[in-house]
Amino acid sequence: MRLNYPIIFPLNQLTYVGEDDSEFFCQIHGRRFNALSSRYMLPADEEEVRRSELQHKTIQFLFNGKNYVGPIADILKPKEAQERCRILDLGTGGGFWAIDIADEFPSAEVIGVDLAPVQPREVPANCTFELCDLDQFYLPYPSEHFDVIHARFMHTGIENYPRFLHEIARMLRPGGLVILIEPDTEPIADEKSASHFIRSGQPSGMRGWFTLWETYRRCLRDKGIDVNIPPELSNLVASTGEFDKIVSQEGNIPIGFWPKDPVALSIGQLAWMNYDIMLPAMKPLFLSSGMRDWEAKKLIEEAHQDLYYPLVRASSRLHIVHAVKKAKHP
Repeated sequence: MRLNYPIIFPLNQLTYVGEDDSEFFCQIHGRRFNALSSRYMLPADEEEVRRSELQHKTIQFLFNGKNYVGPIADILKPKEAQERCRILDLGTGGGFWAIDIADEFPSAEVIGVDLAPVQPREVPANCTFELCDLDQFYLPYPSEHFDVIHARFMHTGIENYPRFLHEIARMLRPGGLVILIEPDTEPIADEKSASHFIRSGQPSGMRGWFTLWETYRRCLRDKGIDVNIPPELSNLVASTGEFDKIVSQEGNIPIGFWPKDPVALSIGQLAWMNYDIMLPAMKPLFLSSGMRDWEAKKLIEEAHQDLYYPLVRASSRLHIVHAVKKAKHP
């Protein structure tokens, strides 16, 4: 049982989280948050860990039971005279992906990084967790050190995402794989986006839901977050000049119980539970942005009404990119 795991600060100072981890948390408007970053404004408590698990299961259904896309198995295949493969999971959340990958590839070393120590203490021997604010110009990891870098649901905590991608490229060895997954924050109803309804002037059928997401996007912008990162993932990866074999995919995620296909229905149920937990988790962000308590409560209640009693088919979109770092040429 591991009761200690390292926390890395920008200057590569190293300390350890023990049984008392209270110094790494703070209270904001009645919810527990990480104490390392004021930019990422979703809680770090048991409910949020539960939501992290729901997201993990959703991705597994979307990937037909797998935890990844891309040639990760080939890259991690043990090779003669090669040192141990290393995997870095950025924004590991509850640590579910890192633990599953450590189990699947026991010969690889897996490091999960997050803002708060909310991961399990009993983990596979080849898996460790570290604390680090990833929203910084330089990340405290060696160059060309990792074979696989995985980052998902990260962009809402990163001010300079293009720079973040350059750091990923620096830390990845030539021939290594990056996997990025980011959710679009623009809501969708009956396969039409919020932008469509604004242009057409038609009602969305989910006024409360759409208003909440519009407010959320505005609050993220106020925090310095570029909300247009997810649909631009592929272009941003290409613009680093460090990658080839760039593959971009979109995952359409139904929300609720309307799909007829059994797999899509399972995804829809998981997504519904995810958003049921996420809506009240947004309240501290709204209050911190200057909204009055009754306004935030009303906003969330009306969005919940649309979630519980939908008049249209709600969905969301995931942007998924994997790419291989270019080999060095003499």
